[in-house]
Amino acid sequence: MIVAKRKSSLTLLGKSEARLPASPDQARLETFPNPVRRDYRIRFETADFTSLCPVTGQVDFAQITIEYAPDALCVESKSLKFYLASYRNERAFNEAVTNRILDDFVRACSPREAIVTAEFSARGGIALTVRAEFPDKTRKR
Repeated sequence: MIVAKRKSSLTLLGKSEARLPASPDQARLETFPNPVRRDYRIRFETADFTSLCPVTGQVDFAQITIEYAPDALCVESKSLKFYLASYRNERAFNEAVTNRILDDFVRACSPREAIVTAEFSARGGIALTVRAEFPDKTRKR
């Protein structure tokens, strides 16, 4: 994942010719300076996330919710849309996908807190929800 940190480096917003990246490694999460000093939360939701099962190659469908408390930077939403779409050909377990999204998100904007929740559609009668948090409150330091 490529990280862009300055407002002048917003390359996707307002560009209709922008193309979806082929993989998360080629995707770019762009940021801009947080325009507000108070504590607040931002929530992104998408119901059309897809990735591939690493064993069968079948499509996994999920609703992804990202909620975060920004610090100095905010994530630009079009770049997030392109980043999430870059998983469409990515073979990975649901747990790995969710945690990678959190890791890449935190690397891009260094939020005070972030939670990524991925609600994967049922396969074989079992639905799977993965929730990853930053900072990790469950791990003893």
